[in-house]
Amino acid sequence: MLSATRRWSPLVAALASVSLLAGCGAAADEGAEGREVVASFYPLAWVSERVAGDGWTVTNLTAPGQDSHDLELSIDATARLSEADLVVYLEGFQPAVDDGIDVNASGPTLEAGEVVDLVPALDHGAEEHDGEAHGDGESHADEGTHADEETHDEEHDHGDLDPHFWQDPERMALLAEAVADELAELDPENAGTFRGNAEELVEELTALDADYEEGLSGCRRDIVVASHDAFGYLEKYDLHVEAIAGLDPGTEPTPAVLAELADLIRDEGLTTVFSERLASPEVAETLAADLGIETAVLDPLEGLTDETAEDDYLSLMRANLTALEEANGC
Repeated sequence: MLSATRRWSPLVAALASVSLLAGCGAAADEGAEGREVVASFYPLAWVSERVAGDGWTVTNLTAPGQDSHDLELSIDATARLSEADLVVYLEGFQPAVDDGIDVNASGPTLEAGEVVDLVPALDHGAEEHDGEAHGDGESHADEGTHADEETHDEEHDHGDLDPHFWQDPERMALLAEAVADELAELDPENAGTFRGNAEELVEELTALDADYEEGLSGCRRDIVVASHDAFGYLEKYDLHVEAIAGLDPGTEPTPAVLAELADLIRDEGLTTVFSERLASPEVAETLAADLGIETAVLDPLEGLTDETAEDDYLSLMRANLTALEEANGC
């Protein structure tokens, strides 16, 4: 899915030699005479790196420890967008990246949302998986914080859609195949390598998806209270996710939302409120302390931190699975 070629602005052209430290993959100067993928944040960079292999440099615009939602592009980052052979991004997730691509990107782009089938932000429970709707036919939506929300119309812009598709390994597999197709078109001599790497990655992601299906089946509880609305795609595994904050982790919950969550936690006998890395755990910890229950970390996988620098997408997803199994009595 190659976008129309955009013009390279004179200012950016003059700065194109400035290096940018990558949050994933090799340092940019190591691939100066090779080919480069620029990805806007960690899950996209991880997939791109796995598919591209050693012959390409992959640069992550979002540095480890940085909140991907609030990314602002430096001059260095803008230069990277301009000279990249391929830019992989998610429209609407990082507005600064969208603007930078519109103004400065001169090469092809791959917009992840076009290939992974994003779903409406409040409609996860209506998804079908393996041909059958999940759940027992009863919706918890009217019990939680989204009680009065209405289903969106069928057509949406990305502002109406949940961007956190990487919580679903099957959708990550779709992205891997799309990246392989783009790289094969740009570098036909290595097309077999890209497609072989993608095939191997798809196998790993399929196994991860199966582990989630098995691990989250037969749980005593099926409701998860998380710090922000980044885990809706997990509802394909018969979970129902209630968030303290909205799609943006910086959103402050209202007292009414906290009161409804407290009632839900008591009524359902929940044992855990999940906080996350890269965002303050204060509200989640206060809610849990007031109710005398536990807190645990559920990583939204939007980026790595110093604590998770040695991890990757697969290991962090498996750590999340373990935390969910423990909290929900699976």
